[in-house]
Amino acid sequence: MESGPDPHAHEPAGRLSPLMRGAAAVVALAGWAGLALQLDASVAKNGTIGAALWGMLRYFTIISNLLLVLLFTGIALGRERLVAPRLLGGMTLTILLVGVVYHFLLRGVADLDGGVPLVSILLHEVTPLLTALFWLAFAAKGRLGRGDPLRWAALPLAYLAYALARGAIDGVYPYPFLDVAAIGWARTLANSAEIAVGFMVAGYALVGVDRVLGGWRKA
Repeated sequence: MESGPDPHAHEPAGRLSPLMRGAAAVVALAGWAGLALQLDASVAKNGTIGAALWGMLRYFTIISNLLLVLLFTGIALGRERLVAPRLLGGMTLTILLVGVVYHFLLRGVADLDGGVPLVSILLHEVTPLLTALFWLAFAAKGRLGRGDPLRWAALPLAYLAYALARGAIDGVYPYPFLDVAAIGWARTLANSAEIAVGFMVAGYALVGVDRVLGGWRKA
């Protein structure tokens, strides 16, 4: 394995095939449907679209799925630069984090779907699965580098700072494992560190899979 990242990791893999664009549209539609259902439930609960959006944007699930649908909508529309290996790899890892954390830490513990179970299915299960399948089927392989997991960690780290700062201001924390008021700073930071380690391990595993698959395709 070479010591540095591929200089082409940020570049598109070439022209987008109709099949790739169609698959991207399926991913985007699943995400848009989940976000629309969540918005409808949040408006019913909060009364206005503004209040609903403000409440929704407290959650990493919503932010990640919003970024995902924007990315995959662009791919479906033929924006070639959006299939850059580093960008697609980072989005895949991020949305997989959403699914894994939900299944292991939040299922049955926190009400994150506004009373609409289909929201959780779409945003915690369907979009992670479809994104992983899209990456396996269409992402250019063998172009990720050792530094990419560190780059990808910027989004969850920025979210952590945002969530804790927002919670300190209004007293509302998005997830039980980040609830400083209930579990204290020590446990919150320990929980965050455990998730960060898991994210980095998964990131390097993704790079490893990318290298193996890239080698097979070149063989």
